[in-house]
Amino acid sequence: MAANPERRYTLEEYLELDRTSEERLEFRDGEVFCMSGGSQAHDRILINCIVHLSAKLDSSKCRVFSSDIRIKVPTAPPYRYGDVSALCGEAKFEEIGGVDALVNPQLIVEVLSPSTEAYDRGDKFTHYNSIPTLREYLLVAQHRPHVTRLFKQDDGN
Repeated sequence: MAANPERRYTLEEYLELDRTSEERLEFRDGEVFCMSGGSQAHDRILINCIVHLSAKLDSSKCRVFSSDIRIKVPTAPPYRYGDVSALCGEAKFEEIGGVDALVNPQLIVEVLSPSTEAYDRGDKFTHYNSIPTLREYLLVAQHRPHVTRLFKQDDGN
């Protein structure tokens, strides 16, 4: 994940850039990060997660989404790209800047990369907690067989 430190973007500039880009881009505090170009291990883990979750949820009214689906994150506008997301029930989307963003994921999976692990474990999880429907967050290691399962932090309501 690389940033372009010479340039700060407005939210409107980012939305236009992301809508027209072939790559998945994330916006954080005026910086734009390219989310594509993962390793072969990252891709294999991502595909395995999608295949296994889809097989387990096949007979139910649940859906699994790939990393191409934008996820609305209230405390980190406008949205983020999780590696995998899933929900049971009807998928709901909101149009943000001309693109659709999923608003009701119940599960988000991130495959950890050396360059994103600290962010995925820290700030990204904190921001994902602002999604009202989120219940679980899985972090899958690439360098060893290990999965961390985090549950949404209860805000007391």
